[in-house]
Amino acid sequence: MQRGIPTALWSGRVLTTLFALFMAGGSIAPKLLGAQVASQRLVQLGWPPAAAFPIGLVELACLLLFLWSRTSLLGAVLMTGLLGGAMATHLRAASPFFSHSLFSVYLGAAMWAGLWLRDPAVRAVLPLHRNLAPARHAGQHQEERP
Repeated sequence: MQRGIPTALWSGRVLTTLFALFMAGGSIAPKLLGAQVASQRLVQLGWPPAAAFPIGLVELACLLLFLWSRTSLLGAVLMTGLLGGAMATHLRAASPFFSHSLFSVYLGAAMWAGLWLRDPAVRAVLPLHRNLAPARHAGQHQEERP
């Protein structure tokens, strides 16, 4: 009998926590609290300063949906769309590619990895590998792939 919580679950919780803390502290809070740095950065990217608060609200809604287990998949999908929009904005503004434009990809990968590790249903839908070779006869085992 297995005791405690499996390593994958703990790893997923840690990744999810790191993602949530980064989003809350580095993106959502400055926008919702009206920090000048948030509106200045949006202006540099071609957005009006007044867009900071609504974008912060959307980010917060996506993050809360992601953190609540019943809606975590919906939250991850919505957050992926939001991160895609951030990436498109950085590409349009000709921001540095690996450090700015792809940063949304790095965040999304961490978010999805955390969800994949903590949710067996997501692992079932998105397996890392599949043995696609069907068994030839009912009594034979499938060949293992390296």
